[in-house]
Amino acid sequence: MPKDAPSDTADAYELEERALQVALVRFQQYAIEAGEKDLVIFEGRDAAGKDGAIKRITEHLSIRNTRVVALPKPTERERSQWYFQRYTPHLPAAGELVIFNRSWYNRAGVERVMGFAPPAEQEAFLQDVRPFESMLTRGGVQIVKLWLDISRKEQAKRLAARTTDPLKALKVSPLDAVAQDKWDAYTQARDEMLTRTHSADAPWVIVHTDKKKKARLAIMRHLLKVLAPPEIAGDIPAPDPDVLFEFEPSALTDGRLER
Repeated sequence: MPKDAPSDTADAYELEERALQVALVRFQQYAIEAGEKDLVIFEGRDAAGKDGAIKRITEHLSIRNTRVVALPKPTERERSQWYFQRYTPHLPAAGELVIFNRSWYNRAGVERVMGFAPPAEQEAFLQDVRPFESMLTRGGVQIVKLWLDISRKEQAKRLAARTTDPLKALKVSPLDAVAQDKWDAYTQARDEMLTRTHSADAPWVIVHTDKKKKARLAIMRHLLKVLAPPEIAGDIPAPDPDVLFEFEPSALTDGRLER
């Protein structure tokens, strides 16, 4: 693949998408043989493009060695458990890639904004999650955390499209109705979550997703750069830093995160 393959036309996008998917297949062949344990966490506002990105990543990967986890709301029994307990059975074993389409970070996002968890539980989570993730990485799990950021205008457009397109009917959620009304509350929750849970063991990476195709390519590039060996990732261009970048506190005030 060319060092700076263009991605602004349909043909160029499809060519690069295919090249990156081929590289992901090669990576998974390597990861299975090497016994890697890879965990990718997708978080972000409603309609930020998590489902579409995950679909492109997993499209040609092994069904046996790839799992996408999207848990429903907890049962009463699960509510009584240690918070991380319902997630730990889904963690990757050797040779597996697990993708969480939303994760334990629900506690710092929707559960906080919607009042589904009391403040004491929210604070306990923010104190516990970094040691928990450090324990996972010491156990050999490679963690990639992605925050998909979207503008308020683009989110409104995508949420409206869900109500009129029958193919998007299954994407409609009761929480869609409050995503715009509680935009500022979600912003505040996001900012605290990123600040307090970013770490060297499990850093947050921000992805601008108003342009879906550019975001998908950037995510696939990033996964290859951080997970694949040099013989696979060496010729892959680095993600566009205007689309994807590692979180740092200055991003909260310099315009790199939507407000």
